[in-house]
Amino acid sequence: MESGLLDLPVLLLSAARALVDGIDAGVRARGFTDLRPAHGFAFARLAGPGATVVQLAEHLDVTKQAASQMVEELAKKGYVERRPHPDDARARLVVLTEKGRACTRAADEAAAEILRPWAAALGPARLAALRQDLSRLAVPGRMRPVW
Repeated sequence: MESGLLDLPVLLLSAARALVDGIDAGVRARGFTDLRPAHGFAFARLAGPGATVVQLAEHLDVTKQAASQMVEELAKKGYVERRPHPDDARARLVVLTEKGRACTRAADEAAAEILRPWAAALGPARLAALRQDLSRLAVPGRMRPVW
């Protein structure tokens, strides 16, 4: 590896941390003060048709027990609910409630706010190239926050 690239991991992680922290602050400013960033990573998987606890555990790269505990916590707070799985009578589907969808919209708004200065600093062409490059490098699926 080229020695000039050795700071790339630190730069990428720093940018990711700034993004997560900014979204978290924006979500809190919009009234969702009882959540932490890890919940946002779960909401990303639960948006749309929902997921089973096993699917959520795989997405977060945690144990099934840890995912179950998170689902229980989010259900008590009113962000998710369990429903019968449409294709598997033995499984339960975890889906966002209206409160969970509202929180997801708040996170989207916060992300847009955080990314505006990035877009201004890089310009549309470089931002599009960065997005394309990162989409080629990113591993789809698991999104476990490390902090």
